[in-house]
Amino acid sequence: MSKIPISVCMIAKNEEKYIEECLRHLKPYGFEIVVTDTGSADRTREIAEKYADKVLDFAWVNDFSAARNFCVANASHNWILSLDCDEYVCKADVEELQRLMKKYPRYVGSIRLRNVSYANGKKEFTTDDVIRFYDRRYYRFVLPVHEQITYMEDDRIGDSVTNFMLPMDVEHYGYAVSEEERIRKNERNLALLYDVIDKNPDDPYMHFQAAQSERVLGNNDKAIVLYERSLELNQNVEYPYVGIGIQMLAKLYMHVGRGSEALALMEQYAQVCRSAKFTYTHAQVFYDSGNPLKALVLFLKTSILPDADTLGDELLQCYRYIINIYNDMGNAEMVWAFREKYEQCIIERNKALNSER
Repeated sequence: MSKIPISVCMIAKNEEKYIEECLRHLKPYGFEIVVTDTGSADRTREIAEKYADKVLDFAWVNDFSAARNFCVANASHNWILSLDCDEYVCKADVEELQRLMKKYPRYVGSIRLRNVSYANGKKEFTTDDVIRFYDRRYYRFVLPVHEQITYMEDDRIGDSVTNFMLPMDVEHYGYAVSEEERIRKNERNLALLYDVIDKNPDDPYMHFQAAQSERVLGNNDKAIVLYERSLELNQNVEYPYVGIGIQMLAKLYMHVGRGSEALALMEQYAQVCRSAKFTYTHAQVFYDSGNPLKALVLFLKTSILPDADTLGDELLQCYRYIINIYNDMGNAEMVWAFREKYEQCIIERNKALNSER
């Protein structure tokens, strides 16, 4: 039995590339580790058995939630931390985590994933806040693909949940893959997503996820239609995916030459979407539409918002936009001021990326 009343639950299939690093990072924290193998043909199970408290087998049924719920049902503790094999816990404050469990017994917890990728041999990152921590007596996974943690009661599935941030730094390497792997993964997801949409044609989240995959595959026209349909079905920005969908749709409008629609969309939701990521996208749309002064106001606002750190490497790009606009205006004083901020941001970014693994 683990010392900490938390079970880390993972599902795995042919994950020998990542799983040892993932489990090695987890081992020092004293969590129970439960791994469910869904049919690996490589060394995944052998590696898992070196680190995990339990290694289980589950026959794959084209349903990620079914596999995750099976894994959770076999855990020893009620509090569950759900991780993927390509996610590495770099730092965790276990005492603070246990305090939050006692303070918010019916809430769910979010981790801030640092999504690592490589471009021209250079390490880059973006961030996402994802719900991964919950008490299994009150919550479960639903949906066969892009599974979500939701309430146990059937009549509350899909309702907004109250969450707190976990005192934990996690790096995600699932995006640091070859082009072939990326295409294969999204094509697999699309097959499952369209099957769900056929059965539930009014599900906004499934339309959003299908749009995400079509966009990654470069099918922009299909992605636009899916994002638009998702937004028709749900415009409530309390659901994080709705805000993301608005931003992605605006970017695609710009990409295909529909700039006026992009700007109208961002303006429509500007009063209710106030995150750094939304404000940054709004600024980009103004900039690309030929309005650098309005863009500058929003880039400046983005850089001082409380959640500016969620931008990842886009915060560097935000500073570059500001520097370029001030340079075009001939304002050398502000150019130098923001070059200093830009250089300090690079130092902090590199320190975070290079010191936590």
